[in-house]
Amino acid sequence: MSVKDAASPSESRAHTRTRMIHGLARSRHWEYRHHVVPPITSSATFRLDSVERGAQGFQDFAHEIQDGHEPILIYDRLDEPTRGMLEENLAVAEGGDDALCFASGMSAISSIINCLLKSGQHLVTHHVLYGCTYSLLKNWLPRYGMKVGYEDLTDLDALDRAIRPETRIVYFETPVNPDMTLIDIEAVHKVVEAHNRRRSADERIWIIVDNTFASPYCQRPIEHGADIVCQSLTKSIGGFGTDIGGVVIFPKELRNQLVLYRKDFGGILSPKAAWASLVYGLPSLATRMVNYQKTAHHVARFLKEHPKVEKVLYPGLESFPQFALAKKQMRDGKGHFAPGSMLYFVLKDVDPQGRRGVEFVDYVAENAYSICLAVSLGQVKTLIECPFSMTHSALPPEEMTKSGIVPGGIRLSCGLEDWEDIVNDLRLALEAI
Repeated sequence: MSVKDAASPSESRAHTRTRMIHGLARSRHWEYRHHVVPPITSSATFRLDSVERGAQGFQDFAHEIQDGHEPILIYDRLDEPTRGMLEENLAVAEGGDDALCFASGMSAISSIINCLLKSGQHLVTHHVLYGCTYSLLKNWLPRYGMKVGYEDLTDLDALDRAIRPETRIVYFETPVNPDMTLIDIEAVHKVVEAHNRRRSADERIWIIVDNTFASPYCQRPIEHGADIVCQSLTKSIGGFGTDIGGVVIFPKELRNQLVLYRKDFGGILSPKAAWASLVYGLPSLATRMVNYQKTAHHVARFLKEHPKVEKVLYPGLESFPQFALAKKQMRDGKGHFAPGSMLYFVLKDVDPQGRRGVEFVDYVAENAYSICLAVSLGQVKTLIECPFSMTHSALPPEEMTKSGIVPGGIRLSCGLEDWEDIVNDLRLALEAI
């Protein structure tokens, strides 16, 4: 059942912040009669009334469940209420037909790619990616005869030339992790759509966007022409750094295939992890992101004006190279500019190994109160790291350098601390190096 079909008229008129708190008013997973806070299910298996009912349940999971028909719960790996409610709410948040949650963001990414790509077929991606995504595409897909092309997807002519008869997926992040490059989703859609008009339905090219850096509060790629959205629940949606998870939001015709893939490969999100995102994470996303962004603006302006900083890349700064695209594409549900909480900056340093940047982050790790040296992002605490040697170390060094990801580059995820404390910790670290 598409979550769009289940929305009441008043619900569909509600604003983004309200819909992230309340989700789907009528869920087939829960009757909403007594609990204000959804309960956690803690059973790996579910009691059945008869063999006939069990057989019907397995048949349902082999085919799309019909509208209005409640799922017959059999086993957690197939479906369970807590995760089901979160999936409904995430589909609403992203404006998609349906959603499925997975054990991690990488499980979500690998699942949708493996559902849509077969041996001998081809995927086009941006040449800069999160390190684990790059490793998946570089080290694992070729083992199954799947081909990958790496391009600068800000160059639409390069994208057009890269598409082959066997291409089935165009995949990218926007903003790109970690250099904050924006990919114009609408423009990519136009290029892909021109190819799809000349193809049969089973040869179509799917656009998949990783929306982790922006979150559905700041950007909803489906509105701009993307077919599928994937993202980590561990980051902005989860928000508190307690649970790992991932999600794919997709057109309803893909549900059966994805459900079967998750059932057989087993990368499910646990009810406990789902409950945290359902009750704490998604409902607080709008409030957190508004405050993250205020802090990010203050921090970005401070760094931009500091004499020891060479450049700051934050979509909310007018000096950002793609500021016009950011204002067009990164918008909250009311249409307000929403440039997010992530920024990337580079210190002035004559050392090609970027030692000043490393020294800076080491000083922060040892001395700062409001900033933690840790990977991940979108959490209530401000996090800092060096992508070149940490999260993106799987990428070839020459490719990173060519793209502007230098050894001393620094990624900062702004949290909920008072912005003046964050700026003060950054100032002290800059003075110390």
